[in-house]
Amino acid sequence: MGISNSATTDSHYHTHRVFLFCNYILLGAASSCIFLTLSLRLVPSVCGFFLILLHALTIAGAVAGCAAASSGANKWYAAHMVATVLTAIFQGSVSVLIFTRSADFLGDLKSYVRVEDGVVILRLAGGLCILIFCLEWVVLTLAFALKYYAYVENDGINNAKAMRSAKVQEEEMKDWPWPFQV
Repeated sequence: MGISNSATTDSHYHTHRVFLFCNYILLGAASSCIFLTLSLRLVPSVCGFFLILLHALTIAGAVAGCAAASSGANKWYAAHMVATVLTAIFQGSVSVLIFTRSADFLGDLKSYVRVEDGVVILRLAGGLCILIFCLEWVVLTLAFALKYYAYVENDGINNAKAMRSAKVQEEEMKDWPWPFQV
């Protein structure tokens, strides 16, 4: 009610751009993590597979976020929120595990790379996991803001229809007999 339409549209536009930019950074960081993980030669291990799967889920969540921002469909919005929350939790857990127990974590992954080199590569991936963790919470906040702007804009359209409807009813009631006149 107190928000002007042009201010809402400008805010919505800038929020939408920042949202897309953050999702693109997430795509880049997650794909970089996949390449770092593959450079550790972790494919034969189950933990390595799940680590790559986590980054693939992060990519899927970012793609769903871009699709939700473009189409406005609620099914993409829900898929984006679920994927983002899950990957944020797991990315945070993995980054803590990487930085607190790098050598043990590398041993569990059954890497074929020397331990010293593997720890450096793993810590690089851990730094990207922290970046992904923080960006996912920013993306979640922006997604809520975009949903709010969409709700406000739709509410403004519905209010305009209701106001028009009331005006039409008032005009129609002028022709009615005296007790019903406005």
